[in-house]
Amino acid sequence: MADLQDLIKNTKDALPNVTPTPPGLKAQASGNDLKSRLEWGEPALTILDVSDRDNFNQGHIMGAMSMPLDDLVDQANASLEHERDIYIYGETDEQTTEAANKLRQAGFYAVAELKGGLAGWKAIAGSTEGIAESQSPVKGEDYNTVSKVKNQAERQ
Repeated sequence: MADLQDLIKNTKDALPNVTPTPPGLKAQASGNDLKSRLEWGEPALTILDVSDRDNFNQGHIMGAMSMPLDDLVDQANASLEHERDIYIYGETDEQTTEAANKLRQAGFYAVAELKGGLAGWKAIAGSTEGIAESQSPVKGEDYNTVSKVKNQAERQ
């Protein structure tokens, strides 16, 4: 019995102490990349929607801040730290790239372009909010948490 306990202790000591870490920020991010970070509960990131205010009010990623493209740099400089991790999306991937480049030129260096925008986020069952989002009918599978978790795991 003592030999077994020694074996277990020696085996544990030989294993590396690896602490899981959340995924890092990528310049080109998918909805799954953002969702993974949110699932880790990371508080040090900001999601920016650069579409116009009417589109933002209709629907956006839950927790996203509205910073329309025309006022983006001024609003970001006034309210965000330059070191903060920022996920940004617009109405199109081209608008997203333009917005990310503006922020990078203004000194924000941790900016990720969320490819697919709101539509891509919805495709992976990401949480949304807004006028249109609250009026869309709920489908039966929206309540099937087990199925949603399984689908998310398969996508990753």
